[in-house]
Amino acid sequence: MSEYMSEDVKVIVFQLQDEEYGIPVQQVKSIEKVQHITRVPRTAPYIRGVINLRGVVTPIIDLRKRLGLEKLSTNEGTRIIIVSKDDTEVGFIVDAANDVIDIHSEIIEPAPEVVGAVHSDYIQGVAKLEKRLIVMINLEEILKIENQPSLLV
Repeated sequence: MSEYMSEDVKVIVFQLQDEEYGIPVQQVKSIEKVQHITRVPRTAPYIRGVINLRGVVTPIIDLRKRLGLEKLSTNEGTRIIIVSKDDTEVGFIVDAANDVIDIHSEIIEPAPEVVGAVHSDYIQGVAKLEKRLIVMINLEEILKIENQPSLLV
């Protein structure tokens, strides 16, 4: 939780199924509408392919598939969140990008150990806001590929 220890964390809130997830704004480069994705053979099943985003070839991850959620076809609200890690950009397909909020670091609790839930390594913590729970994702773990240190090598 080290990157969430400051007073307030500005977070992009996005939706997968009926749940809300968050990524710190400083890790997000842009939010794009879904465009044509070129499939790349012999990649992990959750890697949809690549897009040409303003002249940069950007890998695209189906975040639903990566987190073991049910597949859903894209619609008008589907977005690609472009994140930046170690000078490399990667896109996440999400159901919707809802809003940007400030979350006080004290309300972010460690990831709960829940049987049958999303692998807890992918979760940085959970923020409780009045009637909302926002699952903070662990970008570094999401980008890891089995048997490789990172997708961003």
